[in-house]
Amino acid sequence: MDLSQGSKTVVENCLKIKKDEKVLIVTDENKLKMGQALFEAVKNAGANPFLMMSRPGKVSGEEPDELIAKAMLDADVVICPTTVSMTHTNARINAVKNGARVATMPGITEEMFSKGAITADYDEVEKLTLRMTDMLTNARSAKIVKGEYSLTMSLKDRKGVPSTGVYDKKGTAGNLPSGEAYIAPVEGTADGEMLIDGSMVGIGKLSSPLYMRIENGHLKEVKGENSEKISILLENENNSSLGELGIGTNKSAVLCGIILEDEKVYGTVHIAFGTNTSFGGTVKADCHMDGVILKPDLYLDEVLVMKNGEIIV
Repeated sequence: MDLSQGSKTVVENCLKIKKDEKVLIVTDENKLKMGQALFEAVKNAGANPFLMMSRPGKVSGEEPDELIAKAMLDADVVICPTTVSMTHTNARINAVKNGARVATMPGITEEMFSKGAITADYDEVEKLTLRMTDMLTNARSAKIVKGEYSLTMSLKDRKGVPSTGVYDKKGTAGNLPSGEAYIAPVEGTADGEMLIDGSMVGIGKLSSPLYMRIENGHLKEVKGENSEKISILLENENNSSLGELGIGTNKSAVLCGIILEDEKVYGTVHIAFGTNTSFGGTVKADCHMDGVILKPDLYLDEVLVMKNGEIIV
């Protein structure tokens, strides 16, 4: 499969890499082909590419080796096509604080380099993402409704975060491909029941829904096919903490079982458990695991902003 076009989009349109910039590509054995394609695209742009490969991580949110973390601090741009997510790691946070532009690509596949979310009109994605981010920032509460189930949480004094897919300014970061607005709900405030029926980190695309019961901000019960694969969420209080509410804003994204793209699908909402210190929360856990909800209703401050998966404001 030709990986050159997707790599060119990442380098030229999303990160707008400039001549002579130091660009570090962090990858692993499973994603080496994409790392190499990005290396060539960076070189063709006249920048200075560096490639570091390690063994795949075991779980999303796991910190990379200290050698990689140190190298990230010295780069102008960091691109991470990896098996598990580096998005919510201290290594990524510190690189951004040091001024790097960072694009994380957890679970990216060769197919995703050629179609789907990566092909989006990122000007359109950026506009919708920023609008939804402002709404999250201004809201004091959120409620997700899926059939007979509902889940409420406080957003008071928390700021929404845009993942627009365009990271051309110093110290900006997000996923690629992208298109989501997300926020860290106030810890301990989420209450209710929800069905995750799109996909779930640790399982993939779901053939039947997962039922989740959340009390005082923590996952207390999960039932459904393959639910044992996400038992790490029930191992301790930090892992079980509801740490994220997100809204998909990419109309080209398709549900494929890989959370990198699944959580960007327009008209979906996702919740995540575990670490949220990288975007305004207080929880550092052993993981960060997202679950996608298809065609929900979403209320912000009791105002309906998404109805059956369609953004209506």
